[in-house]
Order: sequence, then structure tokens, then C-alpha cells
Amino acid sequence: LFQYVTTVVVFFTCRVNCSFYFKIRACRHGDRCSQLHNKPTFSQTILIQNIYRNPQNSAQTADGSHCAVSDVEMQEHYDEFFEEVFTEMEEKYGEVEEMNVCDNLGDHLVGNVYVKFRREEDAEKAVIDLNNRWFNGQPIHAELSPVTDFREACCRQYEMGECTRGGFCNFMHLKPISRELRRELYGRRRKK
Repeated sequence: LFQYVTTVVVFFTCRVNCSFYFKIRACRHGDRCSQLHNKPTFSQTILIQNIYRNPQNSAQTADGSHCAVSDVEMQEHYDEFFEEVFTEMEEKYGEVEEMNVCDNLGDHLVGNVYVKFRREEDAEKAVIDLNNRWFNGQPIHAELSPVTDFREACCRQYEMGECTRGGFCNFMHLKPISRELRRELYGRRRKK
């Protein structure tokens, strides 16, 4: 019996960290993954899961066919969402260094919003508060994220317009905001 217990302990201690979870705080296997998903106890970055709803992915008519949403309408919708979330994060919790929204289609990444705060305390306060709130009729699920360098988490092929996996890629496809909004939101800091 002792030999069996030792073998089981050795088996569980040999599991390695999941590289996808560490890089993007999301793994397509979820809890079924054979590798470790170590959740951070402190971080500057939070993940708000599946909060952004892309109208192009969900716009359907009564007969089930998809509605066409123009690129201009899409950008306006996205910029409004981004500004609302960014502004609320700064006003309620603290200075935001960076915010990113995934444009992937896989369940583990679709609509994920990553907010990197200047201070870890602000991120912790945001997670506690956000988990008691709702957005667009859905409960918010927020948690601390190990992601601090978004360049490591992003799909380089997507950035060059060459990703063959499309929206189901396992690396982040980050949706860009308009230049005007970027200047407005991140330019506030310079004015202060």
C-alpha cells in the first residue's frame, strides 16, 4: 500500500504547467486539461470572461440567416463597448495600463476582456467587485490572470493577416480600437 501511495504522489507532482493557460489564461481543454492551471494569487491583470458580444457573430434574422453588419457599424459598436468598460475600470478601480478584447470564436476565448491595472491592489479590488455584478443581462465572471505580456499571448500570424486557423486559433486575436479612441483614452494620462 505504501508503494502505491508513493507512486500516486509522484505522478501528480510530475504534471507540468499548461503553456496556453500561462500565456493567455485560457485553455481549450478547460478543467479536463492534463496539465496544471495555476491560478495567480496576485496580479496586475484581470480576465473578464466572455463579456464582449460581437454583433457579426450573433446577428441573425427570424429565418436563421445572418444579418450583414457593416464594418463602420462594427467599429462604432466595438468602440462604444471598449470606452464604456475602460472608463468604468479607471473610475471605479484604478489606472488602467492596457485593455485588450479577444476577437476569437473558440469558447475559451470568445469575448474575453483583459484589463491590466497599474497596481495589483486595483486588480484585486476589481475582481471582488465585478463578480457581484451583471453586464447585458449576464453575470460577470472575473478573475486574476497571469498574463502580463500580451505580445506573448497574441497570434503573430493574425497580426500579419495570415492566420489559417481563423477565429478558432488558440492564441489571442486582439480586436483593435479606432485611433481616435486610443488617443482619447490613453492620452488622458499625458494630460494629467
